[in-house]
Amino acid sequence: MLFNSNDFLLFFALFCLGYALAARSLTLRNILMVVASYVFYSWWDPRFSALLLFTSVLDYSVGRLIDRSETQTARRAWLVLSVTLNLGVLALFKYFNFFRESLETLLSSFGGNLHWTGWNIVLPVGISFYTFQSMSYVMDVYRRQIPAERNLLAFLGYVSFFPHLVAGPIQRGTTLLPQFSRVLAITREDLELGLWLTIWGMFKKVVLADNLAPLVELVYQNQAPSGPMVLMGTAAFGVQIYCDFSGYSDIAIGVSRLLGYRLTLNFNLPYFATDLRDFWRRWHISLSSWLRDYLYFSLGGSRRGVGRTYLNLGVTMLLGGLWHGASLTFVLWGAWHGLGLIAHRLWEQHGRGARFLPNWICWALTQAFVLYGWLLFRATSLDQVLQFTTALGHWRLPHWWRPYLLNLLVLTVPLLAIQLWQWRSKDLKAPVRLPLWPRALLQASLVLGTAAFWQPEASPFIYFQF
Repeated sequence: MLFNSNDFLLFFALFCLGYALAARSLTLRNILMVVASYVFYSWWDPRFSALLLFTSVLDYSVGRLIDRSETQTARRAWLVLSVTLNLGVLALFKYFNFFRESLETLLSSFGGNLHWTGWNIVLPVGISFYTFQSMSYVMDVYRRQIPAERNLLAFLGYVSFFPHLVAGPIQRGTTLLPQFSRVLAITREDLELGLWLTIWGMFKKVVLADNLAPLVELVYQNQAPSGPMVLMGTAAFGVQIYCDFSGYSDIAIGVSRLLGYRLTLNFNLPYFATDLRDFWRRWHISLSSWLRDYLYFSLGGSRRGVGRTYLNLGVTMLLGGLWHGASLTFVLWGAWHGLGLIAHRLWEQHGRGARFLPNWICWALTQAFVLYGWLLFRATSLDQVLQFTTALGHWRLPHWWRPYLLNLLVLTVPLLAIQLWQWRSKDLKAPVRLPLWPRALLQASLVLGTAAFWQPEASPFIYFQF
């Protein structure tokens, strides 16, 4: 079920009615949340719900077993079991087709002929997000950062919570799980912030991201691109993926706040970052912090010498790229950012930090680096990466560059206006702090804009494929 669909609007209205009737009973509220979340997830394919249930029951049970274990060896064994099974399921559904096709290609190059039959594996929507969330709970129990949850119903709600189930933000057990163990009071701040985030997120998705998509397609389906085309198309994609993904996160956080739940921030003005490390502190914060805490630190972080630190950075970002999907372009994107973070760390350690350069130069260099990374991310193959990279040296303007650039600018202005306001005020909640009537006028304008571009056939969010 898509947020930007009529089905979701009806679903959420009915859910709110039931939630209001059950809000005073913790058990009834949790039952309603779990049932609604499984209905929400089953909307794509009911078979996927069995996998979601398997992951939840597995890690609930492992968490209890770790908590009961008296020796460190036993605790570690249960942790290994959870990680192995979770990653095994993730690898089967997400990477099996990639490895199968790679093996067929490799064998055919040596004259072999291998064709698999009966193995058409469909990628369950959101599997990477809820798997990482469930795994983080087990790791936190193992590290004694959180007690094992004894209430199965609460844990099922934690893993399947529908507002963020499909594309995050990835929540830690320390943050979201306790909210299923107490009756939540919905405050005026929850309603005001929740309403703003939901409206703004819908606008970013329906009006901005969905109208930028054809501009991106026009360039990335072109067989003879030129430098200006690649720059405009990749810039359009940079804005599209941000509006699409941060739009989903805003709706998820906003809908949660309307229900009294509080999710962690996932985006914090990433295109205002002045260095690459700052960018990753602002972009997809829930994943970047997950990779830092559970992968980078587990590899040793920066505690084992300079060389090992650089290796850990590279491996973390490489696997972060692979997390997005079984494609060499994602691996290349992860490697690109890994090398960038290593270079930034080297620059700082040798006393040539950003303080020697004006902020605007640091910003421009960072965004240029990120922009080329989006080319790697959006490209459909390594051949297209090479073709588009080579095209950057050929400055031939297409005949349609003026209307293209005009459309790109028009679609970027609303985003830029709101985010410049938030950046200058150093307050992401600045739109909510407006007096009543200006705030109502702003939100009504966004609602009308969203309604004008609302489509009967809702377009999926980009990160649903991950």
